[in-house]
Amino acid sequence: MRADEGGRLRALVVEDEWPARNYLVELLHGSGLADVVGAVGDIESAREALRVESTTLGLDVVFVDVQFAGDGDEAGLDLVRSMTPGPRSPAVVLATAFEKHALEAFGLGVVDYLLKPFTEERVLQCLLRVRERRASLVPPGTVPAPSGPSRIVARRKNRLVFLDSHEIWAFEAADRLTFVHTVHGTFDIDLSLSAIEASFGHAFARVHRNWLVNAAAVKEFERDGNETHLFVGAGLSDGGNGVRVPVARDRAQAVREMLLADTAGLRRV
Repeated sequence: MRADEGGRLRALVVEDEWPARNYLVELLHGSGLADVVGAVGDIESAREALRVESTTLGLDVVFVDVQFAGDGDEAGLDLVRSMTPGPRSPAVVLATAFEKHALEAFGLGVVDYLLKPFTEERVLQCLLRVRERRASLVPPGTVPAPSGPSRIVARRKNRLVFLDSHEIWAFEAADRLTFVHTVHGTFDIDLSLSAIEASFGHAFARVHRNWLVNAAAVKEFERDGNETHLFVGAGLSDGGNGVRVPVARDRAQAVREMLLADTAGLRRV
């Protein structure tokens, strides 16, 4: 089901569970009514995304979960409470598994309340509601802001290197710098991990405070005692071209479930 191609809404998704985040992004893109210009998995990244994206991309709508691991059972509501309302502020939609916050949410001025599991029809209905609200607030003749970036630009000495997301294995923060690991090598990049996650979060998963990985490029998941690592690259770790990435202890189970969500072949007990 697709709507007309005109007047696409620029959306930010704030959801800590990667499968749910990715599914909502797919539904939003598939509706024909929205472009997801950012998708993030924690409140700190959401706050940075709102600071950056609302000024450079003119966000129309933010989809926010309520509960975030490590941030609290009402971290999403706290984020909504901190947002300054106004005619230029993005509309807010709570996207959660819990009905109990609906009354307060609408009291805070949210436009809609999406309950999990999301459906194509319900997301489309929500976007139509948001678009109707935005149309009543945007002055006639306003020029839409550009959609989000489609490629990453990195540095190699005095050259700029342009990369598509499928060529990227992982981003690493180290020594106050950010590096991008790719099929072509490792390069410097000027963006922080939070800024990258804000713009490309639907394609990359935060597995460690210092690492974002392309989930589609993960070849191995390894647990050794209390340590968990991924091998991300063009082949397996024994001889393959790629990078070994640590997984934070508190994210290991969620990362494993994310990787198994769209697979067959392993008996689950």
